[in-house]
Amino acid sequence: MQRGSAAGRPDRMWWVACGLLFAAAFGTNVPTPLLLVYRVELDLAPSTLAAIFGVYALGLAPSLLLGGPASDRYGRTRVLLPAAVGVAGASLLFLGGASALWLLFVARFVQGLASGAIFSVGSAWLQDQAGTAGAARAARAASVAQSAGFCLGPLCSGLIAAYGPWPLTLPYLVHVALLVPAAGAVLLVAGVTRPVGDGPRRGLLPRPGLAAPARRTFARVVVPTAVCVYAFPSVAVTVLPLLLPGITGLVAFTGLLAALTLGTGTLVQPFAHRLGVRTGPVGAALGALGFGVGALAAPTGSVLAVAVAGVLLGAGGGLCLNAGLTLVGRLAPASGRGAANGVFYTAAYVGFAMPFLATAFVGVDALMWPLLVLGAAAAVTAGWLALRMRAAC
Repeated sequence: MQRGSAAGRPDRMWWVACGLLFAAAFGTNVPTPLLLVYRVELDLAPSTLAAIFGVYALGLAPSLLLGGPASDRYGRTRVLLPAAVGVAGASLLFLGGASALWLLFVARFVQGLASGAIFSVGSAWLQDQAGTAGAARAARAASVAQSAGFCLGPLCSGLIAAYGPWPLTLPYLVHVALLVPAAGAVLLVAGVTRPVGDGPRRGLLPRPGLAAPARRTFARVVVPTAVCVYAFPSVAVTVLPLLLPGITGLVAFTGLLAALTLGTGTLVQPFAHRLGVRTGPVGAALGALGFGVGALAAPTGSVLAVAVAGVLLGAGGGLCLNAGLTLVGRLAPASGRGAANGVFYTAAYVGFAMPFLATAFVGVDALMWPLLVLGAAAAVTAGWLALRMRAAC
């Protein structure tokens, strides 16, 4: 379905898709600065905090892999509407998390399960409207909508938790209030969307229907680019604050750091168009530099170094998101676009394991070493993408 074919209402559907992506992304990081509050309330170890943050990815995996193919077969909004209900339900589950560790894990898992469908299917919906020729435009729209939500969610929850009432309740209610009109807008346009019908139905398994050259490009370029997308900011917002145990107002600072990191991912989107095929390699290189600066903050406890590392990691993740989505839009046929986006986001959320890996085997006083290892891995990835990306495009 090309942009302009939706019963004369393409612009409305474009903004509805962006609005739902924003609202879902907003909610995924509402718990991020609150993890420090849960750490005190439930006496949690740093590795437990990283595990709570990362279990989100376990919920994402089945949702991403099955939600995209389901939307290819049955239509985008038929998957997006129940997913939106699930995202709202996850925020409500968090309301009991302060008294039960297991509920935090359940809520985070459900949040991933529902959000994954929105990210993959919402991105495919934008690609449907833009068409293959508008793949870069759809990638920018999806990247901006998600990055803005990722940015404002933790900023809002961090400030409320530090200075407002009901710190473990009000942030989630704000998210639900934001999500309701976004889901309502999807319901209003649901009647003008339909299943994608320009190719064979592929069932409900993730089979994007890529040609052999496209499959090679996907494996060699899209997948490593995708892993960088969330590996960079997830480390920034969960590991880097642990380097500053003595800072006052740490919860508010974590919210601000998340906003700075993920907001930078939004602000770099216009530069992706100018970078062209260099977008992915430059993004990975910025991530490597960010890990290096973060490693410097470990022995010094410098707030400035942590902030600079957050900016670099956010910029790197944002550029990799744009580069990956642009390639997916160009490589995948319309009938397999939902499945291709699902596979892309599945690879992207592998990056959510990085905070756990960084904290599971060393103490807080030794975090410099895993950060240096991650920086070296990102530098190698940047070099690999620089060799492969130009040939792919």
